[in-house]
Amino acid sequence: MTDAWREAIWAGVPDDARPERFGARSAFLLANVRAGQRVLDLGCGEGSFAAALVSAGAQVDAVDVAHEALARARRRAPGADVFHVEEGAPLPFDDDRFDVVWAGEVLEHVADVVGLLAEVRRVLRWDGVLVVTTPYHGRVALTALALAGRVDEHFDPRADHLRFFTAATLRGVLQESGFRDVRVDGVGGVALLRRGLHALAR
Repeated sequence: MTDAWREAIWAGVPDDARPERFGARSAFLLANVRAGQRVLDLGCGEGSFAAALVSAGAQVDAVDVAHEALARARRRAPGADVFHVEEGAPLPFDDDRFDVVWAGEVLEHVADVVGLLAEVRRVLRWDGVLVVTTPYHGRVALTALALAGRVDEHFDPRADHLRFFTAATLRGVLQESGFRDVRVDGVGGVALLRRGLHALAR
């Protein structure tokens, strides 16, 4: 059932759609990747970030749970190695394989965040870096949603967002999953009404 749900979501996404805030998010990612590094694009979606990584000279493995997303990623990023993964299953990679793991707008879609981060920690080299973006849900932002009458729409149980992070909860779950040197910043919009979180963790 989960597979059918994920495929149905992708069936509704136009083939030419670009990821939200692609410019800012790709700049953040590429600032933390060097040519020649091995990078895992976790939840690669339609492949825009994988393509940017390949263009930057990285060796890219890209994974997703949705077959439609992977078909698009193979077309958009032919230089990446693209794999299907089962939701909740171990990642199909050896320990310490990657220099960088990119999880761009992924964690909010995951039921078992702690389990996934444990797998990320396993496949990431101990001197490697996890690069994360996710939507921001601080108290002031939530108050603004309520005042605008958009709470029901934003937290619609039929939507594909399962998790909602503040800077503190994102930092906490990364630290509890074995990451150190965790940095989390609010980005986009004005202070206290940020649109997203950018995090680095080692």
